[in-house]
Amino acid sequence: MAVIAVSNLPEDAHQALRVRAALKGRSTEAEGRAILTEAVFPEGQAALGTLLTAVGRRAGLTDAELAAFTQRDTAPAQPIGLERS
Repeated sequence: MAVIAVSNLPEDAHQALRVRAALKGRSTEAEGRAILTEAVFPEGQAALGTLLTAVGRRAGLTDAELAAFTQRDTAPAQPIGLERS
């Protein structure tokens, strides 16, 4: 896992974080991780396929055409060749 340090955090923000962590029964560090994770991965965030499907519907694509946005290719990835021919 990555490690980050937060410098120059205002003392009142640090105190509020400690209180928030205590109310949830977590360490200050665990609460900070939870806040950062929630900020970058908000609950209910739409997946790319869902967003593309919505755009496709507005563009008038058929259901068969829209299915391409949510299908997953289960074949293993193939390495690309970088050799000169």
